[in-house]
Formats: sequence, structure tokens, C-alpha cells
Amino acid sequence: MSKEGNMAVIVDLEKCTGCGTCEEGCPVEAIKVENDKAVVDAETCIDCGTCIDECPEKAITEGA
Repeated sequence: MSKEGNMAVIVDLEKCTGCGTCEEGCPVEAIKVENDKAVVDAETCIDCGTCIDECPEKAITEGA
């Protein structure tokens, strides 16, 4: 399945505290916390928006 043209969410690393709430909420395990920051696997991300809603720091936004 190709993700061409489908943009993953964007993590603002200045706002991200690495709390893991987004990682726990992601239904497809597309987010991992590495070095205390959330990292999104664009190939796995299905753009459902769960992480955007779950992030307490509002550090995750829709991709362009």
C-alpha cells in the first residue's frame, strides 16, 4: 500500500515533552518516543488524528 501524497502528522520538537501519550494512543503504532521526543513513521501513519487529539502539549499537528 503506497502512502504517496499522504502526509503524516508533524511533531513540534520544541513543545514535545516525550510523555508517550501519543504513542499509547496510536492505533497503528506509527509513533515511537526516541530520545524523549515523539517520532512519526510516515509510512505507517494513517492520518487518523488520534495523536493530535491526545497530545497534552498540543505538539502534534496535521501534515501539509
